[in-house]
Parts: sequence; C-alpha cells; structure tokens
Amino acid sequence: MPQITEQMITAAINSYFDPILDRELGHINALQSIDLKSNGTYALNLQFGFPIGDHDHQLRLNIEQHMLKSIGRPPETISLTIRIKSHRVQAGTQTLSSVKNIIAIASGKGGVGKSTTAVNLACALAALGAKTGLLDADIYGPSQPQMLGHYERPSANQQRMQPVLRHGVQTMSMGYLVDKNAAMVWRGPMVSRALQQLLRDTDWQDLDYLIIDLPPGTGDVQLTLAQHVPLTAAVVVTTPQDLALLDVRRAVNMFNKVNIPTLGIIENMSYHVCEKCGHEVAMFGTGGGEAIAEEFGIRLLGQIPLAPQIRELTDHGQPIVVAEPESSYGMQYLDLARHIGLQLSLRGQDFSSKFPNIVIEEG
Repeated sequence: MPQITEQMITAAINSYFDPILDRELGHINALQSIDLKSNGTYALNLQFGFPIGDHDHQLRLNIEQHMLKSIGRPPETISLTIRIKSHRVQAGTQTLSSVKNIIAIASGKGGVGKSTTAVNLACALAALGAKTGLLDADIYGPSQPQMLGHYERPSANQQRMQPVLRHGVQTMSMGYLVDKNAAMVWRGPMVSRALQQLLRDTDWQDLDYLIIDLPPGTGDVQLTLAQHVPLTAAVVVTTPQDLALLDVRRAVNMFNKVNIPTLGIIENMSYHVCEKCGHEVAMFGTGGGEAIAEEFGIRLLGQIPLAPQIRELTDHGQPIVVAEPESSYGMQYLDLARHIGLQLSLRGQDFSSKFPNIVIEEG
C-alpha cells in the first residue's frame, strides 16, 4: 500500500458526492482539518454550515466506505460539527442580534400554498436541529395560528412579546393579538409599522433562521421588508401553471431590484398521486417551476405534490412534518429545508458584528 498523504486524503474526501446533500463535500468546503499519524491512520474533522439532522450517522458510514475505496484505508474517526453563520443582508438595514438569518417565503400570487410551505419548512428546519422562528407577515389575513393550532395571546416580559413555541419553532403572528374573526381594516403605513413591531418587539431567542411568511404580491409589506428588514434571502413558491408564473416573475424581479438573493423556486401542487392506483396527474400543468428557475439562473429547490394529507393535517394545526415526518411528503419538506440551508451556507458571510464601531469626535 502506498504511503497515505494529506493531499491524497483531501482529494478523496473532497470528491465524495453525497446523494442526500446532492453535492460533493469539496463544493461545500466541509473539510476543516486532517489528523494524519506516522503509521498512516488518520482522523477527519468536517464542518457544515447548515443542519443535516439524523443524516450524520449515514454520512459517516458513506464516507468511511468512500475513503476505503479511494485510498485503501477509512478514517479512524470522523468529527461532524454544525456551525450556522450569519450571512450578508441588503445594505442600510439594521440587523437583529438574536437572529442570524432571515428568509422570506414569498409568492407573487395567492392560493399557491405559500403559508403551508412556510410552516412546514420552519418545522423541518427545527426538526433538523436548527433554532428556528416563524413570523407571519400577512397582517390582513394571518393564517399561521390556524396552521399551528394556537390562538392564545403571547406573554410579555419587560415590554417585549415572548414568541409562542409551537412544534419546536418560535412563532409570532398578528393572529395571536386580535380576534381570529376580526377584519384588519388598516392602511399600508399601519400595516408596515405593525410588521416591524412584530419583528423587532418579539424576544427571539438565538435563532439560526427566522422564516417570514409574506402575503402574496409586491406591495407595502414587501417594500417594508426590502427597506427595513435585514433579509438574508428569499424563496419563491409557485404552482406550475402559466397564470401563477406571470406573478412569480414579478416577485423574483422585485427581490433582484432590492438586492435580496433568491435561493430558488419551490413548485407546489406539482402533481397529484391517485390514492387507489398511484398514477400521477399533473393537474396544473408541468415544467413551470423548472422553466422559471432556468430563466433567472436559480435552482428549482423541489416539487411538492397536491396531497390531501398535507392540507388536512395543516388545517388541524399539525403540519405534516410534525405529524408524519417519515411519510414521503414529510421527507420532501425535510429535504427542502436541508437544501435551503445548504444554498444559504454557500453565500457571503456577514462580518459586520466582527468590526468595532468607529466614532469620530471633535478635538
């Protein structure tokens, strides 16, 4: 057996392609260090900038087999650590010290299942091990309390609202603060101020990700987010048909204009699987999400089917990720959440907190 070198180990580990992460480890800079001993034994230290959940055990086994095949010897130990960092936000916004990354879940058009997607993604990120929050930014028609099965008012501590903990997710919604049948007859400026208060007056606790469930469109709330909320990135939800895609283009263009990166497209209601025969029916057409992703040079993150279980469980305050995490639909949301975290980890890091404030005084 030829002598094992660090260069051999580095090349081998970087070339490992993981089917769950859909990436080579070299592409995501996972390798942190190698402890190579004179007798040829070695240990690996890997670090990921996104949650991987219970995939860590299988990942270790896969890496061991890959290294045995590549260089003839598996590592003695593999250390896997997760370090989720704060990433760059748009200029001119004030960051939140207790929130690392804010991700907007948007759609140009209503009725595409954006809120259902947002709540399941938030629950999925929490299930994968990330500290996650969910802010319902639809002031006029907050739906997250229904989807989370909670309508009680949040408690307050030192004039700050405490987030409501549901399914491992820190949540806040205007629906917690008003009667669920009340009509919010407010003008745009009032809605914008309410959104900022919900965001900044909530005592978020050391979040890796805060998911913001936006109302549809490109109006006052979206403009407030672009100007005053430190957004790390956006994810746009659509259905496959052309009518929805018209509005998706507007949403992606809006985020481009305000320098907020779009991580990708989620195509919801992509197909329906017959419960009796298993046949897939594309009820709203095919290829729409993929075409939009290709048009804007972004990723198609996933395709979620039109399934009665997703709707029924969410209506009863039990998102499918929580109620049936091992179902095919639950696993799809978990995979989506993992890839959103991965995509975000590849973007620029925010170093603003590392530098001191510079104050210039006369004299």
